Formats: sequence, structure tokens, C-alpha cells
Amino acid sequence: MRPIRRVSMCAMWASAAALAIALATQAARSAGVEDFYRGKTVSLLIGYSVGGGYDAYGRLVARHFGKHLPGNPNVVPQNMSGAGSLKAANYLYSVAPKDGSVIGTFSRSQGIAPLLDKAEFDSTKFTWLGSVTDEVSLCVTRHDAPAKTFSELLVTPATFGGEGAGSDPNIFALLYRNVFGAKIKIVTGYPGTNEIQLATERGEVDGLCGLSWSTLKGRYPHWLKDKKANILVQAGIKKQPELPDIPADRKAALIAAFERTSKDPDFLAEAEKLNFEVNPVSADKLDALLAEAYATPKDVIAKAAKAMSD
Repeated sequence: MRPIRRVSMCAMWASAAALAIALATQAARSAGVEDFYRGKTVSLLIGYSVGGGYDAYGRLVARHFGKHLPGNPNVVPQNMSGAGSLKAANYLYSVAPKDGSVIGTFSRSQGIAPLLDKAEFDSTKFTWLGSVTDEVSLCVTRHDAPAKTFSELLVTPATFGGEGAGSDPNIFALLYRNVFGAKIKIVTGYPGTNEIQLATERGEVDGLCGLSWSTLKGRYPHWLKDKKANILVQAGIKKQPELPDIPADRKAALIAAFERTSKDPDFLAEAEKLNFEVNPVSADKLDALLAEAYATPKDVIAKAAKAMSD
């Protein structure tokens, strides 16, 4: 087996957030948590099209989350693809009800997108519920692509699929191209990794970056079983008006429900059946990672933004 190059990027806070669940907040209104959620439907926005890793994880959470919230509401996944999940993040921040009835999951990179002038919201104003797993992000190419290792990619041009500015595939591809000199050409505009994966199999592109290991293993296991993919590299870990807090009891109930869901035997059994990794990241950890990212010196942020730009 060829050696796989590993890159550590502590500034990419959301490497720990393969499925960070968040909600926007607003002023408290008096209502008991159980009374509020009983008989209601909670929407779980998924910032990508059907069939990709975020969609699969989001739907897995939706199937188990409601039974851990007081009042046992129905939790309904709703796909809202666009701009590498920025559309969903913006909707959650600016449009969705701010009462705990709408939560969402979007690109791991959206947490630091405002720092790179890629979004007009403040990530610290979301209430982060947690992440199903920490994550390793990969660059992969089709088995017969011109570049089969990262070393070859430094001298051999290859075409990678992208979703749009600020999305995982674009950010990671640009990082490797602009910082390490990889010979990557990006074909952008795909609505999600599922579509890029299909384009790769059809030969439209040679591969993609920003693909989670759990997505590769869980959604495209034939790439591994049939040796259809080369793993090249792995990587780990304007301002909107301020929004006040959601009711504290509702916020606590949502975070607690997410924690219970991530430990639920039925949830874990289904995740294992789907070959999905579950390595939960707590809400406190996500908040701490964001605080660290937002405290990064401006000159370092500027260099990061340049590295991730066309």
C-alpha cells in the first residue's frame, strides 16, 4: 500500500465536526420544554443534497433524536443544498424560527467561514449541540487517475470536483494547490459529494478533496473493497445583528438530547450497521474550538484566507 500523506491543521476547527448540529437563537419566551415540543415537528436542515455523508449522518440523527427530547417531537430532515451548505447556514442564522424548532448541519468549514470573509454570520452566535464524530478529511482519486499519490499530484495535473466557494471540496483542494503546489484543477458547481462521487466514477473528474473517511467507508465502501480509489492525503484536525439567547431550558434540553442520542444503543447499533463512525464531540468542545479560531491573529487568518482562495 502506498503511504498516505497526513496534514495536521489545528486552525480548521471543524475537522472535529463531521456533523456539527447547531441552531440559531433569540430572546426567551416562557414555555416549558416538554409542553413546547409535545406534538411539534423539529426540522433538521441538511445543507447538502440527498445521498452524501452529511445527509446520511443527518438522517441517522433525525431517526433517533426526538425520543431524547422532552415531549418527543417528530424530527424531520430537510435538504437545503446550495453554495456548499452556506445557504442552509444563512437560513438557519437569519430566517429560521429561533425557538429551538429548527436545527441544522452544514459544512465543517462554515464554522470559520466568517473569519475568512466567506459568510456574513457569526458562528459563535449559533448554539452548537455537538458532533456525532470527529473526522479525518481525505483527498481521493479514481484508481486509474493520472495522479495516484500526493507526490504524483505535485507534478501531475488532475481534475477535482467542487461544490462552490467555502465548501469542503473547494477549501481543501485550494489549500493543497495554493500551499503545497498540487496540480489541481477544480470543476465546481456540484450540489454535494454524492454527485462528485458519481462524476468521478463516470470519468468527468479525477477525484475530490474534503471527503470524510466515514463517508468513504459508509457511503462508498465499494471504492475500498474493489480498490477503486487512491487515498492521496488526510487532514485532521459582514456581520449580522447580534441575536440574544434561546430559552435556557430549551437549549439545555437540545444539547442533552444530542448527547443522549450519541450514546443511544439503537442509534449506535444503526450507525454500526451503516458502517458510520461515532466519536462524539461535545457542545462545550465545539464552543472552545470556535473561541480559539476566533482568537487567531488577523495576519494568520489573512494567510489562511489567501490559501483557500482561487
